[in-house]
This record gives sequence, C-alpha cells and structure tokens, in this order.
Amino acid sequence: MQFHLNGFRVGDPSTQPAAPDLAKRTPDQVDVLIVGCGPAGLTLAAQLAQFPDIHTMIVDQKSGPLEVGQADGVACRSIEMFEAFGFSEKVLKESYWVNETTFWGPDPQDPGRITRTGRIQDVADDLSEMPHVILNQARIHDFYLEVMRASPNRLEPRYERAFVDLTVDHAADYPVTVTLDHNGSAEVVRAKYVVGCDGARSGVRSAIGAQLIGEAANKAWGVMDVLVDTGFPDIRFKSVVRSAEQGNILIIPREGGYMVRLYVEMETLAQGERARDRNITIEELIAAAQRILHPYHFDVKEVAWWSVYEIGQRLCPAFDNATETHPATVFIAGDACHTHSPKAGQGMNVSMGDAFNLGWKLAMVLRGQAPAPLLATYSAERQGVAQELIDFDRHWAKEFSERGDGHAGRDPQAFQDYFKEHGRYTAGVAVRYAPSILQSGDGANPLATGQPVGMRFHSAPVIRLWDGRPMQLGHCLKADGRWRVILFNDAADPTAPISRLWQTCDWLAQDPSSPLLRHTPAGADPDAVIDLRAVFQQPHRSIAAEATHPLLTPRKGRHGLADTEKMFCPDPGFDIFDRRGLDRQSGCAILLRPDQYVAAVTPLDAPEAIAAFFKGVFAP
Repeated sequence: MQFHLNGFRVGDPSTQPAAPDLAKRTPDQVDVLIVGCGPAGLTLAAQLAQFPDIHTMIVDQKSGPLEVGQADGVACRSIEMFEAFGFSEKVLKESYWVNETTFWGPDPQDPGRITRTGRIQDVADDLSEMPHVILNQARIHDFYLEVMRASPNRLEPRYERAFVDLTVDHAADYPVTVTLDHNGSAEVVRAKYVVGCDGARSGVRSAIGAQLIGEAANKAWGVMDVLVDTGFPDIRFKSVVRSAEQGNILIIPREGGYMVRLYVEMETLAQGERARDRNITIEELIAAAQRILHPYHFDVKEVAWWSVYEIGQRLCPAFDNATETHPATVFIAGDACHTHSPKAGQGMNVSMGDAFNLGWKLAMVLRGQAPAPLLATYSAERQGVAQELIDFDRHWAKEFSERGDGHAGRDPQAFQDYFKEHGRYTAGVAVRYAPSILQSGDGANPLATGQPVGMRFHSAPVIRLWDGRPMQLGHCLKADGRWRVILFNDAADPTAPISRLWQTCDWLAQDPSSPLLRHTPAGADPDAVIDLRAVFQQPHRSIAAEATHPLLTPRKGRHGLADTEKMFCPDPGFDIFDRRGLDRQSGCAILLRPDQYVAAVTPLDAPEAIAAFFKGVFAP
C-alpha cells in the first residue's frame, strides 16, 4: 500500500480522503443502486466505492449485517481478489486452510464399515499463491464493509429496505426508478443503473421479466455446523465419505479448530417435491451421519446452524435487461441469475466473480472512459461462466451421490481421480473469457504461453528493483479500476537507450497516439488510468535503478514525487520468465483488465498494437 504521496497524515492509511461532494448527495438520485448485501452486492459496492465521482447506494431488506452465513468455501481465485481489495491477510489469518482432501469408502472386507481409500493435496503446486480456505460468509461481509467505510464514498448499506418494483424510462437521465419499502413507507430512488444481487428469489430479476431455467431438484441434502466428539480420524480434513448403503457425506472443517460442517445425503424426492415437504429434523440428520460414519462414534454436543435443501441447477439466459433497441440499465448477479448445489463450493465465489467483472465496467461507462456497449460484455462473459458452473455441478453431484462399492457405482480411485482432475475449476482459476472488444486473441500466445489471453493473470514471485523487496507480482493489481501494461524485457540491458524496452517507453511517453497520453485526463497522475510496469531478466543487484527509463519511475502527486514501485526482477528461486513461459529473446507486453484478466499479449517492440487495443476499448 502506498500513502503519503500528497503529504503526511496520521491514522489508518487505508482510510482514503472523503469525496468532496459527499455531504451534498441525496438518497433519491444515484448513479448505481445495488439491491442486496450478499457476497455479490458487497463486492460490487466495495469496487464502486473506490471512485469518488460515482454515487452508489446499496440496500437490503434485512435489519443489519449478516451474522451467520450459509456459504463458507473460499476458492484460491477469490483470495487473489481479496488481495486486490486489501483484506486477504485477514481472511488467511482467521480461516481454516484446506491443505489435503481425504476419501473414504466401504471396507472391502466388511462393506458395512468405512475405510480411508485415498488422500490428495487439495491445491496443486503453483496453481495459485493463495490457498483454498473455509471462513464464515459473515466475516467476508465484515471485511467488505470495512473497505466500503474506508473508501472515498464512506459507503454504508441502507438496511430494512425491501425491493418492491422498478420501471425504466430510457429517455431519462436517471432511467431506472425503484420503489423500496422501508418499514411500511415507500421510498423512491432514481438511478442510472440498478444491479439485483438479491438472491434466488430475486425481485429485480422478476421486475425485468427474467427467469431461472433448469432442472428440478431430485435429491434432499442436509447441512449442519456442529461441535462434535467423534472417533472419525479425519474430522479436521476435508473428507468425502461414500458408504455402501447408507449414503454419502462431505465433511468441511470450520475455522477456529473445533466446529465442523457436514453435508449429508438424505432422500430422493418425488417429481415436484421439495425438501421442506419431508419435514426432516436435525435429529434425522445426525442419525444419518452416524450411520454413514460407522464404525466411528459421532456424538454431537452443539448445533450452531443447520438446514435442509435440494439440488437444482438453474440459470438465466441473460444477466441484464438489454434489448435490440436499448442498452442495459438493469443487471442481475450471483444467485439472482444462477443457482446450484453448495457442495462444489462455488456459489459465493462465482457470485463475487460476477460483481468484480461488472464493477469496473460500470465505473468506466459512468466516468466517460468507455461507451455504454462495453456493459454488454458482462452478461456475455458471466453467463458462460455460470453455464460451466451448472454443468460442473450437475456432474459433480452425480459423481458424489453414486455409491462407492466398486460395483453399483464408481470405484474409489476413479472418483478420487475425477476430483483431482477438476482441481483447477474448484480453485476458481479455470475461467477463460471468449474474444471480444476486451481481449485480443484467445488462449496461449507464443510470447507468453503461461499467461493465456482471457484467463486471470497468474502471479509469480519477483524482486522489486528499487528496494529489493520479495513479493508477488500479482499483488500490484489492486481493485482500483485501472488497466495495466506490464513490459517483460528481452535479454538486453534495460538501461540502454537503444533497447526495445527503452524505445517502447519513449513511444509511450511522447507519441500523441500513446494510450497513456490519449486516455489520461489532463492534470492526473500518469498512471491514473493505465498503470505501466516492467519486469527485467537480470538480477536486481545488477541494474542501476536510477539509470532506467524515467517513465518507469513516474512523477506523481502534488509534490511530483517519484513512484519507485514499478520495476521488478526475477526471484532467484522462481524465475518468472521460465515458469510463466515468457519469451526471453523477444520479450512481450501483457495488457491486463482491471479485474486482473489477460486482455492481450503483444510484442515488446510493437507499441502501436498496445495503442490499437486501448483505442478499441476506451471512448475517444
């Protein structure tokens, strides 16, 4: 975190200066109205709160912040995102880390008993610098609320406001009019954009005539968070237990060292039947768990939370209200547009990914940086991701529910292999966006084979040049709405004016068509819109930082101070060029979207290609 750029100030450096017009804002007219304070809504609110010139409101029908959440699995990719928001360390400190997963099935000698059939590393080496963790959803909400309060907008949710209805007048400056019910009194809010993050029974979705479409549920499952005395030896490992006749369990240890969550397979449902129709009790859940875990005792001492649900995969065909004649003004995100079973651990993670995708796009359009058609990429990109989630969840639920006796269902090793094969997906790092105005090309580029276009930037250890600090390169990519250009140098001396890197920096600093000059407002810091950074091949002690191109140590702020955090060298124990497939002979430039996905890979000495890409994204 950088601070003191515009002068020394005391206090928490994460608290940003307040927006200058904050006291003049009224709650009846906003740029963006977010309905729902779930993971998607708070992610979006935290993103938009970073922009002092965007007036955002977030409302929820509840009386206050969530205290006990249903979701708990946090994928590696989500923690990478939390790092961009500044609270990954808090999550890592409190959470349970899923290091290994164990598998249990019927004992071949006595199928009525279960025995351990395998054990795997949960997250493959170098899949992400972040682990897979378990943490109460309410704590994730708390961290987002802290980010919002420290933002220039000092954003706080407005609780006890239930969504009633909305109307759209595309000719108006604030085209969406929303009616809210505040303890029996109607409140009207006019907004430029509305985002429904209000769950599977979304009122916003209904108001725009969208529907969830998909398969009906056919299996009842119970879930419970319990404090338990048990002889089951893997109670502090994530464990998949598949019995011969009594059903299956997924065990998820919870944070704090004692509590554990169990997803317990219950009964097959009749056509059109709901889980609540069976009136399943907590005593029945516990008894089912005890039968499945035989011969180990399982004595529940306290139940913190429990529920019964059914598996059903449903998806909206589109995530906005766009038509052939009118661009989108209303969006939906999270459970409002896709539902599925919780056992794959993707619901909260994909919902937050929806919001991270949409937030910076709304900001670019509202700030005049990009035309409104940019917003069409949200539904196009995230609908595809949600469809992949539905497909995965359907197959995963089927695999999980089959008996593990090797005769009536999958054999234990095959099931374990299936779990391992899909590790990239469950870690959240398998998302790949299709080509669009936001990305040039598709898949691996020969200049950077380990950073495929359309996928998230895969971080790696580096050494910062000016101060020799070891760090993750991806941790420079903050959730501040900026695009990034990272120049990976060829083998030439980066301080030589004849080198490709130097010549490219000259062009970016001086040519009128340079995106840094074209898209940065007059008087703003040179990296206010596009953040330029460089990675060299040489060890950091062999480069004179003061002799590098001035563009890589830009002057910023009211004092014109030098930013010395833009240049990096390989970590001796992990060479980023080799490990990420970066062309050593030619070098390259990697262009990154504000949500950390690779938008394009160009030759190092082709700045015109960089300019052409940004010209296609930004408004003139």
